[in-house]
Amino acid sequence: MFKKMAADALGLSDIGVVVPKADFDKTEADDFVMHESGEVIYFLIKTKSDEYCFTNKALIHVDGQNAMSKKRMLRRYDYAYHPITNVALETAGTIDLDVEIKFTIGDVPLSIDIHKKFATDIKDLYKVLHAISIEGKENEKKFDIAQASLSYAAQSIGRISSQDVTPAESFEAITRFSTDWMIEQKDKYVRKDFSDLFDLYINK
Repeated sequence: MFKKMAADALGLSDIGVVVPKADFDKTEADDFVMHESGEVIYFLIKTKSDEYCFTNKALIHVDGQNAMSKKRMLRRYDYAYHPITNVALETAGTIDLDVEIKFTIGDVPLSIDIHKKFATDIKDLYKVLHAISIEGKENEKKFDIAQASLSYAAQSIGRISSQDVTPAESFEAITRFSTDWMIEQKDKYVRKDFSDLFDLYINK
């Protein structure tokens, strides 16, 4: 009891370990992975109180209040709606026991301490999170350009008059095209599955 309390006070209980693939199904996070729809765990960090489960579609955070409590709060951050930014890695010093990976997902900043013996694994995780971050920024720019192009095209078409088409019919056609166009562009530039990047850096 006192050892656990001391570990909490010193912050040692928060140092995580990388869970091997063979043990993914033994974690709480695995119960919340949407295996039925093709979601797959690629990387999982476990501390005394928390689990950070990185799948091809989302980060699943099983949040424990502390190492002494059995209460858990489940938070799911789908990459499509919670973009990853500000990815950083703090390597271990001479006397440090841990490395630290930091990033923001959506508007939530996270900082995870992992035992330094897993430094190589964490470097691979850093690479994939950074790659997801960069692609997200590039796709956001492309989506903005697509929106601007559509707006310009709609204005141009609106200036063209035709005796064979009423204003109402013209408006309906433009609206239908605009909706289909935006859905197509969103599907193209708002990614929901990053299996390829995880396979590139994690499953090398």
